[in-house]
Amino acid sequence: MSGSGRIEAVISDFGGVLTTPLLASFAAVQDRTGIPMESLGTAMSRIAEREGEHPLFELERGHIAETDFLAILATELEAELGHRPELHRFSEIYFEALHPNEPMIEVMRRSRADGRRMALLTNNVREWEPRWRTMLPVDDIFEFVVDSAFVGMRKPEPGIYELTLERLEGVAPEACLFVDDVDVNCDAARELGLNAVHFRSNEQAIGEIEALLGES
Repeated sequence: MSGSGRIEAVISDFGGVLTTPLLASFAAVQDRTGIPMESLGTAMSRIAEREGEHPLFELERGHIAETDFLAILATELEAELGHRPELHRFSEIYFEALHPNEPMIEVMRRSRADGRRMALLTNNVREWEPRWRTMLPVDDIFEFVVDSAFVGMRKPEPGIYELTLERLEGVAPEACLFVDDVDVNCDAARELGLNAVHFRSNEQAIGEIEALLGES
């Protein structure tokens, strides 16, 4: 997490950094559908073992449609639950429980006002774009968005970071700060030379970000 020069660009994750924790949204899905999170995880692991690829990762790469993902998941859960679960409202329930994280949004807004290049790098679902983009002023703060579902790659694959750096047009990796709530995504960024802050709480992350930006 060290860097000697000025940070010229900030690359932020969306869910879990600029929003409330994703676990709360998954918990809401569990409560509203009656499907335990453990069962969802186990079902996706079984599909991954059988098909050779994790279905959620394929969804996030835009390789399968949300409707196909939910149908595959429902079929896998049916044997375990004894009935075919209703998953068509998954995204609606998920987003009802997801809210903007205003303190982190303000950090990003301030970084933009200070003249830094700003990018949003998210593992997401193609069909969810209209929902999440309306949650916060994405285009007011960020110069561009790299969305896994539209570029066919997802964090922590090196290619998606390299694409983001290409779009920053000449900003060196060591002049970039990457913020994400998933540790392995931060590790991948560091391996490519970026500074990284693993978001665990607003107090912790904002303190580390401000120190790197020279604002503390």
